[in-house]
Amino acid sequence: MLVPMNGPFHLLPTPLGDLGAAFDGEGRLSHLVRLHGQPPPVPAGPQPKSLPFLKRQLEAYFSGNLRDFNIPMHAEGTEFQARVWKELQKIPYGQAISYLELARRLGDEKCIRAAARASGANPISILIPCHRVIGSDGSLVGYAGGLDMKEFLLRLEGVLPKAPPQPRLPLEWA
Repeated sequence: MLVPMNGPFHLLPTPLGDLGAAFDGEGRLSHLVRLHGQPPPVPAGPQPKSLPFLKRQLEAYFSGNLRDFNIPMHAEGTEFQARVWKELQKIPYGQAISYLELARRLGDEKCIRAAARASGANPISILIPCHRVIGSDGSLVGYAGGLDMKEFLLRLEGVLPKAPPQPRLPLEWA
């Protein structure tokens, strides 16, 4: 989810830019979002005990050495959203499903739009892997963090082929 920095977030630098992490009163991760704009205010109070663990797991994920996260999480939403987010967590690393398949897994393919909206409302990106849901035709559609982030994550996980190397510019112009 790409959000303006208007709340207190713990800043996490990543290859995608800054992510913001927020925790509930029990120290569980409640939000992990892509940030833009001015740096967010630092949350008051002590640092959550799971923050350093989250940083290490994200570093390992982005370096290709971690496939499954085990950070305590608590995402608030409706009962239906919670069902969708639970189903998203069942999609294995390196795989993607369509929104239609997600709706079928929820038991009713007619709920495809509601499932897509619930996926888009996911407050804990990457760990609740809504980026692993794509269009029925294989297109990259709908991602709150931006389609560039979705593409990056799917390439990282091997769902999409690695991007071709960019041509190197000369260090000196003749």
